[in-house]
Amino acid sequence: MNFLVTATEGAAGGSLMMIAWIVILFVLLYFMMIRPQRKEQSRKQQMLSNLEIGDTILTTSGFYGTIVDVQDDMVIVEFGSNKNCRIPMQQGAIADVEKPADSVKVEDNPKDKKKNKGNV
Repeated sequence: MNFLVTATEGAAGGSLMMIAWIVILFVLLYFMMIRPQRKEQSRKQQMLSNLEIGDTILTTSGFYGTIVDVQDDMVIVEFGSNKNCRIPMQQGAIADVEKPADSVKVEDNPKDKKKNKGNV
């Protein structure tokens, strides 16, 4: 009789451990896959909501262009130096945005100018 009591206690403990491992796996799955994906989606949604005319974009197919017009869920993008190459595309096809203020050249370091004066 004592043997049956120990066997049922062992089975109950094993099933609790199994449930605990499943819960731990779901928590790991959430923090390693679902949460980062949601962060990326919210970052992309914020990036697309801040689109402005004149922004330089990179499309998902690898083309660089400049935004000419922004509509509801579409943008008109100008590709290359040819001003006649304007293509309407969905905002979802934009992979990255670079604002014109981000591409401002950094001025030369004044220390480098002093060094060059002596060599000239």
